[in-house]
Amino acid sequence: MMPLPYRWLTSLMTRYNGSSLLIDCGEGTQVAIREKGWSMNPIDTVLFTHYHGDHIGGLPGLLLSMGNSDRTEPLTMIGPKGLERVANSLRVIAPELPFPIEYRELQQEVETFSHKGYEITAFKVRHNVTCYGYTLEIKRGGRFDAERAKAQGIPLQFWNPLQKGNEVVFEGKTYTPDMVLGPQRKGLKVTYCTDTRPTERIAEQAQNADLFICEGMYAEEGMEEKAKLKKHMTFAEAAGLAAKAQPKEMWLTHYSPSLNYPENYMKDVRKIFPRAQAGKDGKSLTLVFEEDEE
Repeated sequence: MMPLPYRWLTSLMTRYNGSSLLIDCGEGTQVAIREKGWSMNPIDTVLFTHYHGDHIGGLPGLLLSMGNSDRTEPLTMIGPKGLERVANSLRVIAPELPFPIEYRELQQEVETFSHKGYEITAFKVRHNVTCYGYTLEIKRGGRFDAERAKAQGIPLQFWNPLQKGNEVVFEGKTYTPDMVLGPQRKGLKVTYCTDTRPTERIAEQAQNADLFICEGMYAEEGMEEKAKLKKHMTFAEAAGLAAKAQPKEMWLTHYSPSLNYPENYMKDVRKIFPRAQAGKDGKSLTLVFEEDEE
């Protein structure tokens, strides 16, 4: 909720196929990106969970830095209703940018859409203002079967489009991807939520995720009532969601400013969900597709 000497405010960056995506942009986000050795210029998408200052206060500075790098490619912003009004209010100090901003305002309880190679699901959670969590998935099609393609007499020049999932019509014949692809293979999945009470929807979204990043505002005993009042979660509540969802790994984040040593409480958390970790600035993970079985 406030920056500390060793802790910036909330933001997540994912990088895939030359694209960089942010979820939230708290104060210090661009400094954290620099400390990681990454660049702001490839950022093409920013998703916002909600518009409290600790989640969006770093946006004007980020936009100025991106503009000063001579960037011209569009930037997409996605978030709850009111996004364009909020962003333009913050842009009073960053009025002229050399790139356009495209806005998408979320309206439904759950919305799923494709963007930059991701299948993104935005889902409402329970905070004291409208707030969304996000699931990012990279789908992976079935394995291409050249023998099936040959057996069906599919011309070689159509193999690549079919492998990419495109339908082809040629000389009165229709060729579809299912004619040459096996069953869909496991892709990659990350679910992120913060500033919320526990809900079944969060556990459903994080089901079997490769990584589940979840707020853990309070770790100390006796903070349950305060968590309910402030519409936040305790470490134990977040771990309970992970136990239901069974992701490969869970990271806790969005700690109370009074919580100096979250690792001290992880032993109890791991009794509920053994694959839990305490998040920290700069923490990152490379996710890769599972190896194909021969």
